[in-house]
Amino acid sequence: MLIFAGCAAIILNINKNNVVTLPGIASVWGLVVMVLIYSVGHVSGAHFNPAVTIAFATSKMFPWIQVPAYILVQVVGSILASGSLRLIFNGKEDQFVGTVPAGTNLQALILEFIATFYLMFVIAGVATDDRAMKHLSGVAIGATVSLDILFSGPLTGASMNPARSLGPAIVTGVKL
Repeated sequence: MLIFAGCAAIILNINKNNVVTLPGIASVWGLVVMVLIYSVGHVSGAHFNPAVTIAFATSKMFPWIQVPAYILVQVVGSILASGSLRLIFNGKEDQFVGTVPAGTNLQALILEFIATFYLMFVIAGVATDDRAMKHLSGVAIGATVSLDILFSGPLTGASMNPARSLGPAIVTGVKL
């Protein structure tokens, strides 16, 4: 759902004269993260991002034994979503919706680092601290994803998630 909805918004924006717009794309990604946190967070811990899974395991909040399976499912889900989009939007509508830097590699590295730091900072603050209002964690995390996309998306694609970048790249054969 995450990769399908977010990347579909990008495809539609490219193919339909920027009708979705950058704020629209940012909203789709943020809203889908929020919806997923509230709908399946209680089942999976809302692990949709290998970086989050590894960070939680590193800080002993997630069992290392489950990390490989979670990352495998995250990447396979991204590949399936990307493949589905490629089947739906083919021919002239077939667009690469992976993350490719528009600026220098150094700019992209710094912006991705900052965006991912902001995301992990908010996740750690609202999802792991007992003093946080956990019922608003989905809103805070989804809003952070949207914010990150608004300031870094045009230059980096605003991945913040290795699975988000790997799925489209694997399906299209584009080298990252």
